[in-house]
Amino acid sequence: MGFKDECGVAGIIGDPSAANLVYLCLFAQQHRGQEGCGIASFEAKQNEVLTHSHKSFGLVAESFSSEILSKLHGDSAIGHVRYSTQGGHFLANIQPFYFKSRLGPLAIAHNGNLTNGEILRQELESMGSIFQSTSDTEVFVHLIARAQSDLIHERIFTAMAQTKGAYSLIILAKDCLYAVRDPYGFRPLVIGKKNDSYVVVSETCALDLIDATLIREVKPGEVVEISKDGVMNSYFPLQSQSQSFCAFEPIYFARPDSKVFGSMVYHQRKNLGRALAEEAPVPDADIVIPVPDSGIPMALGFAEFSGTKFETGLVRNHYVGRTFIQPAQDIRDFGVRLKLNPIPEVLQNKNVVVVDDSLVRGTTAAKIIRMIRQAGAKQIHVRIGSPPITHSCFYGVDTPMREKLMAAQMNVDEIRNLLGCDSLGYLSIEGLQKTLRENLKGDRYCMACFNGKYPENTFTEISAQPTDRLGPGLLSRALS
Repeated sequence: MGFKDECGVAGIIGDPSAANLVYLCLFAQQHRGQEGCGIASFEAKQNEVLTHSHKSFGLVAESFSSEILSKLHGDSAIGHVRYSTQGGHFLANIQPFYFKSRLGPLAIAHNGNLTNGEILRQELESMGSIFQSTSDTEVFVHLIARAQSDLIHERIFTAMAQTKGAYSLIILAKDCLYAVRDPYGFRPLVIGKKNDSYVVVSETCALDLIDATLIREVKPGEVVEISKDGVMNSYFPLQSQSQSFCAFEPIYFARPDSKVFGSMVYHQRKNLGRALAEEAPVPDADIVIPVPDSGIPMALGFAEFSGTKFETGLVRNHYVGRTFIQPAQDIRDFGVRLKLNPIPEVLQNKNVVVVDDSLVRGTTAAKIIRMIRQAGAKQIHVRIGSPPITHSCFYGVDTPMREKLMAAQMNVDEIRNLLGCDSLGYLSIEGLQKTLRENLKGDRYCMACFNGKYPENTFTEISAQPTDRLGPGLLSRALS
């Protein structure tokens, strides 16, 4: 019932098996993007740096064979798993992006979305830049390439000063790895260590897989420079901003076994389920069931707080591929049944609470409710572990336009009628803020998709009129 995933990044420096380790990190972060993936590695050979890369549509395990990985030589590498939010479904849009500069080869992988990316693209094109993709990540490439400095980290500073929106970046140079996070900290990015090498990934679950130790998060607005010798330098080139961590990371995106924004996701989701049970109880419920897999921790929290029995009422098929053959005959709700199947013996003659993390368009939810009803449930009470989604996201989440968001067009009772359930309850914004605040001091989460309050100065309607240079004119308006 939730959003589609976004992107995940991984990088390692100082390990002869760098590409293989990045592969494993991408595998652990596959949930963050299933459309395409890529790895770029740098190999130091005498007085030159050889570059190797492989990019492909599909899942990580499908895209990288042992033969392909054996050709990605070098002791440093970065990788990316992609779900497109900006740019279309083209091989050229799959990251990492690689380019040559006066300071040597550079590769970049990006999680997030630039809200002024199109404006900057038009400006750069008017100055002669040629783009090979439609991804806003390539804007960073051109900004770094055009910056006037002999130091790579200063070129990164220049690019950061010209961009707005969400970005967690890994940039690989010939002898350094850079981890970069936007001043608001929308997307997660963490640093780990494995033996004498350093690892940068979106989520800590990737560190667990390769037996690396978590060192710390990359702080909002920070640029961390890690050399092959293990020397780590930290820079804060921009003025600090009010932090705006994406609330949907703990609600849905991150794996439950990851630590995101300093807290274990599993515990955060269980706490959201408890808060939901407190705000929207179902006194006569017989069982609580999750919509697997994302709804499981919330349903456990709901069941524990309410004292209602937790059951597995829906079984998920984990082996559904990205494509399948539709049978010739018309099977109602075939697409949902391919992934989920109800257990009638659990549901028959029961008052059922169905817990999920979010509700976007409602089409899948309606089909799930219909299947549970057909399996013999007496009553169906839907509970959602987040507030109604009323606004689009511009920071790297694949949100429909506002007119396609169910909660932006209907009230709760109208949604309940459309879904066909006996009752519908959401966690309130106040309940969400209170629960997340237990892990972080102050209101440090972006709630724009729930309340339309976008972080200050990150999303502005700007008329695009090209100027002759980056600086006054269009660029200054894009940054205002």
